[in-house]
Amino acid sequence: MKQQSAYYELDGVDRATRKANRARRATSPVGRGAAAQSLETASGSSPKLMVDKHRATTRILQTAYPFLAEGGLGADGTYIGSDVFSGGSFVYDPWVLYQDRVITNPNVLLAGVIGSGKSSTAKALITRSLALGHKAYVPCDPKGEWTAVAEAMGGSTIKLGPGLPTRLNPLDAGRQPATVDDDEWDRIVWSRRRALLGTLAESTLGRPLAAIEHTALDLALETACAQTGEPTIPDVVVALFTPDSARADRAGLRSVALVADGREVAHAIRRLVHGDLSGMFDGPSTTEFDPALPMVTLDSSWLSSGGNDQALRLTLACASSWLEAAVADPAGGNRFILYDEGWRVMRDPALLRRMQEQWKLSRAWGVSNILIVHRLSDLAAVGDIGSEARALAEGLLADCSTRIMLRQESDQLARTASLLGLTDVEIATIAKLPKGRALWRLPARSFVVQLVRHAREVALFDTDARM
Repeated sequence: MKQQSAYYELDGVDRATRKANRARRATSPVGRGAAAQSLETASGSSPKLMVDKHRATTRILQTAYPFLAEGGLGADGTYIGSDVFSGGSFVYDPWVLYQDRVITNPNVLLAGVIGSGKSSTAKALITRSLALGHKAYVPCDPKGEWTAVAEAMGGSTIKLGPGLPTRLNPLDAGRQPATVDDDEWDRIVWSRRRALLGTLAESTLGRPLAAIEHTALDLALETACAQTGEPTIPDVVVALFTPDSARADRAGLRSVALVADGREVAHAIRRLVHGDLSGMFDGPSTTEFDPALPMVTLDSSWLSSGGNDQALRLTLACASSWLEAAVADPAGGNRFILYDEGWRVMRDPALLRRMQEQWKLSRAWGVSNILIVHRLSDLAAVGDIGSEARALAEGLLADCSTRIMLRQESDQLARTASLLGLTDVEIATIAKLPKGRALWRLPARSFVVQLVRHAREVALFDTDARM
């Protein structure tokens, strides 16, 4: 860089005089300080520091003025790519940032139009985080695109669908943590089983349960647990159709009336036993969730191929309950839980309530929930403004301290800005992001990050092979 010059001039000196002074100083051995002193003595005025104008590009100025560059989030975390504005590396780790009080919760929202690089961003974040000791679970993979990733990372994939041999019992108790005593564990298992049954019934019925239906479900679960140590969905269905008279009497009800009051709930849950979901959740588990594996995915592409979104939502509810025992273990470590194609599961208020509870417990469980959607206007399909479902869906967004926004179409920008509180500059940035480049928005800071992938990652993360 050309060295800048600084020199003294007197107030009121015309251009010709200043030019002569510069020429004399350039050839005089007296030196700049002595020349300034002689000028000051001759005129009796105070000297004034003048700096030559200097014009340069920002590429040069970032070296001349390094304090203008963004400092980034530090070096502790997973390498994502390059910070477009500073040129430095960008790393991210929700647990490190939470400990440093940069974010208030570890949950992440990832949004972008088709082909903008959502899948590659999510896969890069998760697979690279495995090297730091983190783990990952994908409870619903409707396209089956995480299967190859899990196998490459040394994990496993559970394939569910009609006619497949794999069966999960969503009422499994799971492994009891060493830090939890027997009485507390019984309460945890009961609460988990009861919450799942309520979610399945409400999701299938499409309405909240009545008070008497809650009672019928409670008594049926008690009966099933008393008859067998590990109850299954069929056990609960049988107990709903044929309630135990002694338990009904203790609840102040007649068993005949209880059959009528719980009939709709029984038929709703029966769908998992004799309906289109039979063979997947209607018996003891044929596989076990291994919490030691770095990555586990649940491939539900056999269900999504028929466009049955409700079947996907019920599968997600069962798979999430099956996972909770491992996630709640304090010794289980930090884990990402990824909800791909989130717009397909956010239409169910019962499932949204269950997801919201998991979002709220993320800090206690040490998990980072990642919700992937195409655009935020998908919330319009969840419910009307002011509805419970809409409020729950917007609450999930509010509980995501990290928002990763890839390119959005121009007609989506206003809605995106309103929901996420983005600035005009951030909205203008999102509208013109190329593929693989995203705006990472944290509570008090934002970054434009270009994802950098290795050649092997490009091949592994590819979702356009069939095109």
